[in-house]
Amino acid sequence: MKQEILRVDNGYLPVDWFFVRFRNGKKIRRVMLVSDLPLDALDITKYFSGLPYRLGIDVVLFNQFKPNPDYESVVAGVRLYKERGCDAIVAIGGGSSMDVAKCIKMFVTLNENRNYLEQEIIPNNIPFLAVPTTAGTGSEATRFAIVYYQGKKQSVTHESCIPDAVVVDPRVLTTLPEYQRKATMLDALCHAIESYWAVASTEESRSYSAEAIKLIFGNVFGYLANNPTQNEQMMRAAYLAGKAINVTRTTAPHAFGYNLTSVYGVAHGHAVALCMSKIFPLTVKRAFDRCNDPRGAAYLEGVLREIAQLMGCKTAEAAAQKFGEFVAALELERPQFIEGDYQKFTNTVNPERLKNHPVAIDEAEIEGLYREILA
Repeated sequence: MKQEILRVDNGYLPVDWFFVRFRNGKKIRRVMLVSDLPLDALDITKYFSGLPYRLGIDVVLFNQFKPNPDYESVVAGVRLYKERGCDAIVAIGGGSSMDVAKCIKMFVTLNENRNYLEQEIIPNNIPFLAVPTTAGTGSEATRFAIVYYQGKKQSVTHESCIPDAVVVDPRVLTTLPEYQRKATMLDALCHAIESYWAVASTEESRSYSAEAIKLIFGNVFGYLANNPTQNEQMMRAAYLAGKAINVTRTTAPHAFGYNLTSVYGVAHGHAVALCMSKIFPLTVKRAFDRCNDPRGAAYLEGVLREIAQLMGCKTAEAAAQKFGEFVAALELERPQFIEGDYQKFTNTVNPERLKNHPVAIDEAEIEGLYREILA
């Protein structure tokens, strides 16, 4: 499926056309709007609140979910979608809104009398529009959705949950709080680096990652200063990083980072960057003797050199150091960690995600890395 990119710098006519001419010719009558934002928070949300008057399309708001959404919230969304007779889905927000909307799209045609997570996804042609309001998650470009079931993170994956179209409106970033601005940028950067070195990387994924890394470092100062041009470039970087992990999935920093988010409430991108700061140097150090990539140690060392060059560094060691300094310079407040969490975190790192990391990390090293990360 080819995904449309709808630019709305000069008005929302492209979005109107999406609703009017959806590909199967079926008229859209009622949209479920999945968002944790008030309908009057941004110009783009006000646009959707006006759909009934402009296009005769009713809007059903679903906002009963929290960051790191749980399964029960998704079930409630599926129930509302059916009860109100919706025939399209719009997600507005960051990763949580995207995840909930994706799950609703995937689950709404399944058997409601069984656990949705235990059923095979059946593709459907429900129109799905994504409106990212951060420059970070890249969820608008991926086939993955995260939901928590009985307190445990579950990843739901299917190509059919990739949105049909993405609205690019850099104006949504102007009111983004500083902490979220920094954390989401770090998420995009970690996506790009992890995808570049992933065992599952391809020439296509590396091309997306390379452009994303260059865009992030080339626009970081203007983006942090809330410059409109750099905001748009950062949104593009996040989208490209999302396309990269859609091919490869993520690696060790993400596997480690989920614990920090779920236990301490650290923003996802911040948590992953803290982990990357310690895992990046280890990856460089172990590239030769602990290579996990079947393409070999020489290949991996070349990949790490390429990442360094993209970051403006001469060596992989310098790139690892630059990443740590970059995170430290953002001056993000570190959470208060608890001594007893080291072992608990060690036991809950996803081993499947570690298989995609380019160097082997054993269980003993996991606890040691957490001690460094949480120091």
